[in-house]
Amino acid sequence: MVTVNEAKHLIVTQAAILPTETRKLGDSVGYVLAENLNAPLSLPAFRQSSMDGYAILHSDIAAFGTGLTLKGESKAGQTDLEILDSGFAMRIFTGAPVPDGATAVVMQEHTRIENGKVFIDEFPVPEGKNVRRIGQQIMAGTVALTAGTYLSPGGIAFLQGLGITDIQVYRKPKIGLLVTGDELLKPGEVVVPGKIFESNSGMLAAALKQEGIGEVEISYAADDLHATIEALGKLVEKNDIVLASGGISVGDYDFVGEAMHSVGAETVFYKVRQKPGKPLLFAKKSEKLFFALPGNPASSLVCYYEYVLPAIRKMTGRTDLFLKALQLPIKYGYAFDGERDEFLKASIADDHVIPLDGQESFSIRSFALADAIIYLPVSQNKVAAGDLVEVHLLPF
Repeated sequence: MVTVNEAKHLIVTQAAILPTETRKLGDSVGYVLAENLNAPLSLPAFRQSSMDGYAILHSDIAAFGTGLTLKGESKAGQTDLEILDSGFAMRIFTGAPVPDGATAVVMQEHTRIENGKVFIDEFPVPEGKNVRRIGQQIMAGTVALTAGTYLSPGGIAFLQGLGITDIQVYRKPKIGLLVTGDELLKPGEVVVPGKIFESNSGMLAAALKQEGIGEVEISYAADDLHATIEALGKLVEKNDIVLASGGISVGDYDFVGEAMHSVGAETVFYKVRQKPGKPLLFAKKSEKLFFALPGNPASSLVCYYEYVLPAIRKMTGRTDLFLKALQLPIKYGYAFDGERDEFLKASIADDHVIPLDGQESFSIRSFALADAIIYLPVSQNKVAAGDLVEVHLLPF
């Protein structure tokens, strides 16, 4: 049995970054760049107005209310502008090119139009006011984004604005999920006494989809060693990570651990000193990772967030491997006995974290309401209301 921190260390050191692939930029949100990208052009590529107003020569404004002769206009996308001479002003719109000769833009709220002239109700007007400089965002030839950058929607927009269409990213792992248990019913089947609807596959597939892994191969196996080995072996052939749900405890029909060994996986650790989620098994075959998760849904989801998710993120090139952690005061006191760290389903409100009702490992309803997990090590097994505790924020 290992500690929580030992388990995390073993997992992230065993997980290897996956090879790269070329993807279309529009299909790359949530991926990690595998190359430095240089800007093929400057942004902006020309001087732009940041306001609706009038382009002027700042040196023409000698006093409040200076009048200038109106000459033409510049709108977004225009390419045939005349040079602006001293004594003139040009109507201009946000994003439009600033004409040569102009040195500033006065916003329209600070102007008046009378008898074909524009009067500037502002003094002084600094050079460059409301003008976006060439390359103000980035200059051509400089590094736009570095390898290892997580591609958010903002990153996609930035690269698309540079005209980049194809990029190198670290690929995401292919994941197979094995569900075991003779007591389980699939969605849509008829309810019979002694059986329950299986929910872990939907839960884990949803969690993986939230991480940007939309296709998960799901297999089902009866509580039989041969069937478990056969199903697991097929998943191993095609996937980088194999998750097994259930069948990993010490019951007479728990065959997943033995099946993993039969397909060539070497156990890195079995059991973590925690509650819930003690019977977690982590194994490896070459670069392929195996996680045997507890069958109880709350235990399974805790283990996914705390252990599987960091492995996935490491393999995809991310550096923020773990759930974001912060310290918050706990709303109510909490105490526990024993020698295992505890994870509590929780919600955050009014700058406090609140442990939810239904902390049992079988209770998933409280996870449906949770936006955080409280981590309480054994060294902090008794906390009073207002004490600071470690909180892991669930992804949304």
